[in-house]
Amino acid sequence: MKTVLSIAASDPSGGAGIQADLRAISAHGLYGMAVPTALTVQNTLGVSGVLVLEPEFLAQQLRAVLSDIRPDAVKIGAMPGADHARVTADLLREFHAANVVCDPVLASTSGAALGTVEAVELLAPCVSLLTPNLPEAARLLGRSPADFTSDPGCIESAAKELAARFHAAVLLKGGHRTDGSFDDFFLMPGNEGVWLPTRVAPPSGNHGTGCLLSSSIACGLASGLPMPESVRRAKERLSDALARGLSLGHGNSPVDFR
Repeated sequence: MKTVLSIAASDPSGGAGIQADLRAISAHGLYGMAVPTALTVQNTLGVSGVLVLEPEFLAQQLRAVLSDIRPDAVKIGAMPGADHARVTADLLREFHAANVVCDPVLASTSGAALGTVEAVELLAPCVSLLTPNLPEAARLLGRSPADFTSDPGCIESAAKELAARFHAAVLLKGGHRTDGSFDDFFLMPGNEGVWLPTRVAPPSGNHGTGCLLSSSIACGLASGLPMPESVRRAKERLSDALARGLSLGHGNSPVDFR
């Protein structure tokens, strides 16, 4: 059986983080493993507390998994700080992990800080694909989010700058665009990049979509699909989930991914 490892924060309400990743991995029929980087006090109304795990404890968890069950792909989500990123990158290199998808979760949907730009930079040498949304791309590049919300040319330039800086493929997600289009831009190093249409507009009342998309892409890579096909299929599957709709809790509902 193909295996996928999620390295991310925990969401006890199940909508995002490692819980969402494990739901996506299971939906693909693969074996999921999860190493939490932080524990959150969270529900559909938002994040009200974060307990960051010690880097050494994170390293112990990772070594226990990687030394026993080698993952066919890895999804990285919230990485609290530089020390956490260093131990993660060191162990991914030590165990020759491949097909690493990094969703640079810098803040939750409700605005709680969950990661840092420095952590993403330290992980970059291990990463195959980076999947930022537009506000995350702006922070990674030290730019204003307003630069990326409506001009397709600026979005393409940002993706190319990210690919050159982090030496990885980039899926720049368009869910925060303000021009009426929510299409994503996908770029592999050395290529011009392509626009990927978004069939179902990302609803403002959901959370966890980025976690589900990135872990679903990791599942495609683990199964041996080329990266463009993994991205395309993951987008289609997420669109199907959003179209089904789901109403749980009193805030930003989770997504019915199956």
